[in-house]
Amino acid sequence: MANQSQFHLLTSRRFLPFFSTQFLGAFNDNVYKNALIVMIAFRLVESEANALINLAAGLFILPFFLFSASAGQIADKYDKGRLIRWIKLGEIGIGALGVFALFSGSNALCLTVLFLLGIQSAFFGPVKYAIIPQHLKRSELIGGNALVEMGTFVAILTGTIVGSLLAGLTGHGQQGILYLGLVIMSAATLGYLASRSIPAAPAPTPNLKINPNPITQTHKILRASANTPSIFYSIIGISWFWLMGAAYLTQIPSFTKNVLGGSESVVTLLLCSFTIGIAIGSLICERLSSGFIELGLVPVGAAGLTISGIALGIVGGNFAELHEPSFTAFLSTDGAYSLLSCLVLLGGFGGLYIVPLYTMIQDRSDPAIRAQIISVNNILNALFMVASALLGILFLNMLDATIPQFFLVIALMNAAVAIFVFAKVPEFAMRFLIWALSHTMYRVKHQGLEQIPTEGPALIACNHVSYVDALLLAGAVRRPIRFIMYKPIYEIPILHFVFKTGRAIPICSKQKDPEGYEQAFQAIEDGLKDGDLLCIFPEGQLTKDGELQPFKAGIEKILERTPVPVIPMALQGLWGSFFSHKDGHAFTTLPKRFWSRVSVVAGRPVEAAGAKAEALYRQVLGLRGEKR
Repeated sequence: MANQSQFHLLTSRRFLPFFSTQFLGAFNDNVYKNALIVMIAFRLVESEANALINLAAGLFILPFFLFSASAGQIADKYDKGRLIRWIKLGEIGIGALGVFALFSGSNALCLTVLFLLGIQSAFFGPVKYAIIPQHLKRSELIGGNALVEMGTFVAILTGTIVGSLLAGLTGHGQQGILYLGLVIMSAATLGYLASRSIPAAPAPTPNLKINPNPITQTHKILRASANTPSIFYSIIGISWFWLMGAAYLTQIPSFTKNVLGGSESVVTLLLCSFTIGIAIGSLICERLSSGFIELGLVPVGAAGLTISGIALGIVGGNFAELHEPSFTAFLSTDGAYSLLSCLVLLGGFGGLYIVPLYTMIQDRSDPAIRAQIISVNNILNALFMVASALLGILFLNMLDATIPQFFLVIALMNAAVAIFVFAKVPEFAMRFLIWALSHTMYRVKHQGLEQIPTEGPALIACNHVSYVDALLLAGAVRRPIRFIMYKPIYEIPILHFVFKTGRAIPICSKQKDPEGYEQAFQAIEDGLKDGDLLCIFPEGQLTKDGELQPFKAGIEKILERTPVPVIPMALQGLWGSFFSHKDGHAFTTLPKRFWSRVSVVAGRPVEAAGAKAEALYRQVLGLRGEKR
């Protein structure tokens, strides 16, 4: 399944109805919101229009603060498929009221409808991300989330364009409001019809007692998510991304008009470039991660966001203002394609950044409170978007910075936030090193890894060929592995950070360090009793001639103290690579080849009673074959 494109999900009833429902919902929200903003802008004088536009933005975000906590609890208490249908029925009613409000010309009623749409979105958010793990396999999660992120941003852009264009046709004698009504009601109705085909998603905690207090409930779930730092800081990372996105997208119209000297068509082109980037980044995320949840892509995305953001600020700051605001004049100006490339890259790296974070939260959250954790994520997203507006006011109005300078500041702030998050959760940096290694110096293939238990204690026994064996195994086996390794290798600079982050257990001979030897065995026993997957290299040292060395009795001692299944594994093709000892010492003598084709092969699990050193030696030798 990991090798199958994520697009196969669009033919599955497990995903297509949900995807269509959320796409139409995001589209409809933005049609109404942007049509209303444009109509306000052209109906009223500038001072009144600016006040109402800011009020409109606030009214759409406010429900996320007020209702997200309750929405998360309801999503965990009731069947999510049924909830979506009720929410979409509500959208039809809100849409009808919205059409009436548009025809009436009442700004107050229009703003009330926008607030109701915000409530509907607040209740849909937790269901949207919590339902995905219930309908998709773990190997499909990254592809499913990639499609959802791509679809959401395309729907936002499409809705923005349609709403803005139709709002421009609402003058005297024009039929823009009629067309808006038809679009809004059609999208709401089609969304409900699509939702009727969403399969059931039973409630994980049907006996949950709902706490209606958003403050205490949010605090409770924040504390629960903080118990798993990777979840908590992923929420921070996602919220920061929404701050960045809001900062860039909010300023693009003013940037186009006041810096570039362009027209509305240029605004649309810039927004399209960013959205295309998000779509591309989200979709290639699944391919780069081979269908698994690859956290190593998050640092790649964070670095790319900073670099492309800096480039956008520099290119925008040096852009010569257009002599005429037309679309063609912009494209014929020096720097136009550089500017568009920066936006595409900004969106692309954003997709690489955001998809693994959302997927990891879904995968690692306790199913009983998954929707509640997502609701807290939505609250923080909204809070960070408000902070984005405040940052814009601070830099652009109070400090008199230019918009390109503001873009530079946001990009540099992103670097600081990324360093903070990765320092709190070193797993991101560790997975990046593993991903980079397995996608540069090595071409890694897998065989038989489905035989490794997905949970419960187990021990991997593998041959030891190079200094990066542990990294390649950790990259291949998606379940976290704790390695039992020779202490001098554990202490190698840079690799030490990786091994320590992965809670490796360093060990040396009993003669050299009797106390450390016993501590290592106690740590092994404790790890297996806690249900960890451990890996040992029973040869006890790296091979110096490429041949498999006899297995030491240490593995038998481990199994005597804690009997668990043993999975024999073999690394093929590493002998002669840069980190092996072929033709001299590793790191000092250049190998005959810089990159290697490597295979990671797993055999059938062996019960502890039959896992003797000699028997395991023969099995690993057979798995390795002639490919050293």
